[in-house]
Amino acid sequence: MGRLTNKVIWITGASSGIGEALSYQLSKRDVKLIISARRKEELERVKERCEGSPEDIKVLPLDLAESSSMPEKVSDALAYFGHVDLLINNGGISQRSLIMDTTLEVDRRVMEVNYFGTVSLTKALLSSMIERQSGHIVVVTSAVGIVTTRFRSGYAAAKHALHGFFDTLRIEHYDDNIDVTLILPGFIHTDVSKNALTGNGNPQNTTDETTAGGMTPDACAIAMIRSIEKKKEEVYITGFKEKSAIYLKRWWPTLFSKMIKKAKVS
Repeated sequence: MGRLTNKVIWITGASSGIGEALSYQLSKRDVKLIISARRKEELERVKERCEGSPEDIKVLPLDLAESSSMPEKVSDALAYFGHVDLLINNGGISQRSLIMDTTLEVDRRVMEVNYFGTVSLTKALLSSMIERQSGHIVVVTSAVGIVTTRFRSGYAAAKHALHGFFDTLRIEHYDDNIDVTLILPGFIHTDVSKNALTGNGNPQNTTDETTAGGMTPDACAIAMIRSIEKKKEEVYITGFKEKSAIYLKRWWPTLFSKMIKKAKVS
């Protein structure tokens, strides 16, 4: 626990799911938190349930779809505690529809939130980390950032893009003492599939069977924190099947391709 003591930690997507669980788990430590998401009332609810001093937890609403607002949001965040040690880019939205049934507007929406929102926030904060010669950026991508199935074309594209960008950031700012950790969850029991966009942009409103049977957000958050403390570069927080698929894709891509074509997914 001591590795995060006294750190200022900023979490996006903190109003539900993994981000909410991270807020609760991190509030048990001697840290300062900035929690962000679109819905202020939900952030206030999360804050009330956190442990520690309320003065050490700041609510900062933001919408990842509004990239142009990120410099202002960063200014607000830095005004709270003077700096940010750890940025956890967790906010995002999923998708469930076949390519031919998906409008380009949905593809753009998924990319705007998951990729451009995350990148714009990180870029806006990066200069302050460079100036301090210290920082840690965490990005919650997905196992779909490496392996892909049906119904997730836009989502997979955005997650793949995050890997490319943040792997590069790690290289370019190694000499600035800025660490980058990519977290790849598998199936986590959250509302991610319920809120996922369908082909016409409406939410799916149902929970996938695989998501319903996934790891709890608390278990995921605890595993994430352990990996963050160790400053790991890439972490798979998944079940056996998802992790096996990742390694199969890496070492035996042709075999993986044959298997994934027959896989039943929803």
